[in-house]
Amino acid sequence: MENIFINYSLFILFLPLVAFVIQIFFGKRLPRQGDWVSVGAITITLILSIAMFVAMLLGNDPAFKQEASFTWLDMGSFSIELGFLVDNITVIMLLVVALISTCTHIFSLKYLEGDIRYSRYFAYLGLFTFSMNGIVLANNLISMYMSWELVGVSSYLLIGHWFEKDSAANAAKKAFLTNRVGDIGFFIGIMLIYTAIGSFVFDDIFEGVSTGMISGTTLTLAGVGLFLGAMGKSSQFPLHIWLPDAMEGPTPVSALMHAATMVAAGVYLTIRIFPLLTPDALLIVAYVGGFTALFASTIAITQNDIKKVLAYSTVSQLGYMILAVGTGVYTAAFFHLLTHAMFKANLFYGSGSVIHAMHHALHKKHDHESDPQDMRNMGGFKDKMPITYWSMLVSTLAIAGVPLFSGFLSKDAILAGSLSFAQHHPEHFLLPVFGFAAAAITAFYMFRMMFMTFHGKPQIPELIDDIHESPKEMTGPLVILATLSFFVFYTLPYFNPLSSHGWFTNLVVPVDAVVPGNLTAHEIEEGAHHAHNLAMGISIGVAAFGILLAWAMYIKKALSAETWSTRAGLLYTLSFNKYYFDENYDKYIYQPTLRLANKVAWIDWELYDKYFINGFGRLTDWASRVTGKFDFDGIDQILVDGTGRIANLLGRTFKTVQTGKLQNYVLYVTAGVIIIMVIQSF
Repeated sequence: MENIFINYSLFILFLPLVAFVIQIFFGKRLPRQGDWVSVGAITITLILSIAMFVAMLLGNDPAFKQEASFTWLDMGSFSIELGFLVDNITVIMLLVVALISTCTHIFSLKYLEGDIRYSRYFAYLGLFTFSMNGIVLANNLISMYMSWELVGVSSYLLIGHWFEKDSAANAAKKAFLTNRVGDIGFFIGIMLIYTAIGSFVFDDIFEGVSTGMISGTTLTLAGVGLFLGAMGKSSQFPLHIWLPDAMEGPTPVSALMHAATMVAAGVYLTIRIFPLLTPDALLIVAYVGGFTALFASTIAITQNDIKKVLAYSTVSQLGYMILAVGTGVYTAAFFHLLTHAMFKANLFYGSGSVIHAMHHALHKKHDHESDPQDMRNMGGFKDKMPITYWSMLVSTLAIAGVPLFSGFLSKDAILAGSLSFAQHHPEHFLLPVFGFAAAAITAFYMFRMMFMTFHGKPQIPELIDDIHESPKEMTGPLVILATLSFFVFYTLPYFNPLSSHGWFTNLVVPVDAVVPGNLTAHEIEEGAHHAHNLAMGISIGVAAFGILLAWAMYIKKALSAETWSTRAGLLYTLSFNKYYFDENYDKYIYQPTLRLANKVAWIDWELYDKYFINGFGRLTDWASRVTGKFDFDGIDQILVDGTGRIANLLGRTFKTVQTGKLQNYVLYVTAGVIIIMVIQSF
C-alpha cells in the first residue's frame, strides 16, 4: 500500500494513451467507432482519481508526498532521469483533469455525432489527456517539458479537427507556433538551471538554489525563461493571441482546453517553480498577470461571439492566477485554477448547448447565413433551455465573484494577496487596481452574455419555436459542473461562505521560497489574512456594480449600449478589434519576417545555389570531362592501346621466326655462335 498513489497515478496516466492507440489503429472498425473505448478509459481514470482524492482527505497530511523515478538516459557524466511526483497538489489536479476530460468525452457523444472523423477525434482526446497528466505527474523539468510538447501537438490536432475550414487550420497553426515562442524560453530556462545545478529534478533544483549554486541575474533569467513557457500555454500578454482563435475547434475541445488542462498547465508550472523565483522574476510575473487580467476583460465586453467572450474571459482569469503567483499567494492561484475549471468548463458546455440548439434551428429554416454563435441572433432562450440557463447562471455568478459561489472564495484570496502586496510595496499599487478593475468588468460582460443570450425578445423570432433543450448527454455535465460551482464543496468541513478555510487550505499549504530576499510563506499568508476583509468588501462592491450596470443596459434598457459604444469612440473600436494585435503582429512581425525570409531565400537560390553550388557542379562536370578525355585519349588510346599494338607487332614479327622446323633453329644457333665469336675476336 505504500506506493498505491504511484500505482494509481500510472494507471491514470497510461489508460488514455491505450485508448488513443486503439482508436487510431482500430477505431473505425469498432462498434460506434470505438467511442465507448475512450469513454470507458477516461471514466476509469476518474474513478481512480476520486479514490486518490478521498484517500488524501482521509489522510489529512499537508506534507504527503510520494516519488518514483528511473534512469532514461545514461551517458556516464550525463544522465537523465524521468520520474513521477504525487502530492496533494498532484492529486487535486489529476481529479480536475479527469473530471473535465470525462465530461468532455460524454458531451462529445452527441455534439460530434455523425462527424466524419469521429473516431480520430476521440483518439486525439486520449492523447491530449495523457499529455496533460504527464505534466501533472512530472517530478522534474525534462519530464514536464516532454509532456508539455505533447500537449502542444495534441492541441494542434484538436483545434484543427475541422481542418477543411481555413479558419480552423490557421487557428491550429497559430496556436502551435505561438506556443513555440514561449517554449523556447522554457527550454533556455531549463538549460540555465541544469548547467548550474546538474539536475532536472525539482527537489535537487530547490536545494541547489538554496545553497547558492545559481543566484542573482542568472537565476532571474532562468525563472523568467521558465515563465515564458507558462506565458505561451496560459495565453498571457503578449502571447495571448492564439487562445481566442482556438475557438475554431469543437466546443467540447474549447471547454477541455480552457478549463483545466492546456491553459492551466502554465499556471501549474509557475506554482511548481515558485520557490526558485527571485523577487525580480516575481514582479515580472505579477505585472504580466495583472495587466493580462485587465487587458483581456476590456476586449470581452465588446465581443458578440459567445465563445469569443468566454475565450477572453479565460485569458483574463488566467491573468488572475498568474497575478496571484507573482504576489506570493500561489496557493490562491491554484485554488482559483480549481474553481475556475468547474465554472468555466460549465460555461463552455453551456455555450455549446446553445450553439447546438441554434445550429438545429437554423438548419430547419434552411438559414445558412446567420451565425449560430453570435449573441445578437439569440435572446429569449431562458424558457426554451432551462437546464442550460440555470447551470450557466450558477457558473456566471461564480466567475463574477458573488458570495455563496466558488469563484468568490478563490478570487477574494487573490485580491487579498495583491492588496497585501501593495501594502508592503506601495510603489506597486497598480497590481490590486488591475485585479479589482478586471473583477468589475468581468461581472459586467458575463451578465451581458447571459442577458443577450437568454433574456429579452428573440432576435430572430422565427427560430424560437425550434429552439430546444440539449439531450441528456450534454445537459448532464452541465448539472454536475454547476453543482460544483457552489462554495460548500471547497470549504468542507466548514460552512462559512465568506471564508476559503476548509479542506483545500488545510491540505495545500504554502512553502517558503528558497531565494534570499523573498517574503516567507507565513509573512505572505499573514498579510493576505489582514487584507481579507477590505478585499472582500471591495470585491463584492465591484461585482455588484458590474452586474447592475449590465442589468440597466440590457434588461432595464435605462442605458443604451449603442449610445455608450458610440461615446466610447476609439476605445470601443480598439476593444472590438482586439486592439489590432493580430493586424499589428502581421504588419510588424510576420510580414517583415516573410520579406526577410524571401530575401534570404533569393540569396540562397539565386546566389548560393546558382553560382556556388551549381557553379561548383559545372566546374566538376568540366573537370570530369577533361580528365575523362585525358584518360581515354591519353592513357587508354596512347599508352595502354599503344603498348598493346607494339606487343602485337612484335608478336607478329617473332611469329615469322617461329617456323617450327628443327633445321631452322639449328641454323639460328649456329649463326648466333658465329656472331659471338666474331664479336669476341675484336
